[in-house]
Amino acid sequence: MNSERLTKIILGPVVAEKATRVAENHNQVVLKVLPDANKLEIKKAVEQLFETKVESVTTTNVKGKSKRTGQIMGKRSDWKKAYVTLVEGSDINFVGAE
Repeated sequence: MNSERLTKIILGPVVAEKATRVAENHNQVVLKVLPDANKLEIKKAVEQLFETKVESVTTTNVKGKSKRTGQIMGKRSDWKKAYVTLVEGSDINFVGAE
């Protein structure tokens, strides 16, 4: 896997109530990733970008919701969510300020 692909796999963190709960209770981080990324690529990308150790990765495909604007029906895009379990004592800082 080339390093250019690894830098593009992670699209950003998921900011939600469930993601915060999971982070506090299970030492996990929830990330939005490319739909075609596999678990091994996600693990290597997190270890390379955030310089931390990853224990395991679980992925979920999230279906886009159907939305209506007046008479026109639309659909949000499908996306992929990754639950990344970090090794005990590891942490990810998204802000970048040290």
